[in-house]
Amino acid sequence: MKLEFDVKVTEKDLYSFNIEQAYKGSQGVISLLFAVLLAAAAMLSAQKGNTEYVVLYIIVGILVLLYVPFSLKGRVKMIMKTNEVFSKPLHFEIDEKNSQGEEMAQLPWEQVYRFVANDKRILIFSNRKNAYILSKEQLGDSYEPLKELAGSTLEKYRLKIK
Repeated sequence: MKLEFDVKVTEKDLYSFNIEQAYKGSQGVISLLFAVLLAAAAMLSAQKGNTEYVVLYIIVGILVLLYVPFSLKGRVKMIMKTNEVFSKPLHFEIDEKNSQGEEMAQLPWEQVYRFVANDKRILIFSNRKNAYILSKEQLGDSYEPLKELAGSTLEKYRLKIK
């Protein structure tokens, strides 16, 4: 079976992917833990009657929580403007042997690190951090056949299909 489709990665798709990766990694986990510690410090300060510290801890906690999403939003905007790959749709041809894009970059199924499919998109990871982002909307009728092809081609531990 051979599938062909065009996908244009949108700013929303790239941002969602980056947010997911950030909060699965150390940066996101540390920022969440730090925000929890600041909330605990604010409660302890409130019990002691130090309202200045309560306000300070709450403000710093909010800044810590907002830093990752806002910094990623800015980074994604810059990438979308400067990287030519995101300026036009990418053409994919996928079969039992491999997948390849318009620039003839081939990714044999044996080299697929992980294949993740959910209700919004398919992510085909070439390594731990980099993935092809394929929106379900843009894939249209190719969405289900692509999931089936990956399911029959890849080892089960490389698949995460919801």
